[in-house]
Amino acid sequence: MTFDLQPYLSGALVDVRPLREEDFDDLYAVASDPLIWEQHPARDRHRRDEFTRFFREAIGSRGALAVIDREDSRLIGSSRYHGYDAERDEIEIGWTFLARSHWGGAYNSELKRLMILHAFRFVGAVVFLVGPENVRSQRAVERIGGVLSGTRTQENGAESLLYRIDSHTFAPS
Repeated sequence: MTFDLQPYLSGALVDVRPLREEDFDDLYAVASDPLIWEQHPARDRHRRDEFTRFFREAIGSRGALAVIDREDSRLIGSSRYHGYDAERDEIEIGWTFLARSHWGGAYNSELKRLMILHAFRFVGAVVFLVGPENVRSQRAVERIGGVLSGTRTQENGAESLLYRIDSHTFAPS
């Protein structure tokens, strides 16, 4: 079975669907908040030129997802599947950001739970690569069951903390 990198997923709080070109303006409205990126290695992603580059990469990845608030149908963020590795039996979930109005756990937890459960239809593990200074993301991954399993060098050469969730230990809440 081929891994579906851009599924349609639904929860109580969010709907998840493939990211589309026409989402640029709405997603940039979220991403233009500098506080979203303050602990991220790409701290200037709130600038339009930097976000445009990020958005183009997301669309080109064919694994990018839009996150929609079910209450008002507003686009509130994005996430991505990346790096499917059949040999390691894993896929990465990353590039996630949400509007600050949706911080605090419930929205991110539901988004990740939906994405993880979908991934476990195809792989035995999900990994998250998090910057060493990005404490906020580290805590968020730990809250959903991510276990620090070492480090991994990313494609861009950056060293990241490697968090892992295995299908046989994941306890969806």
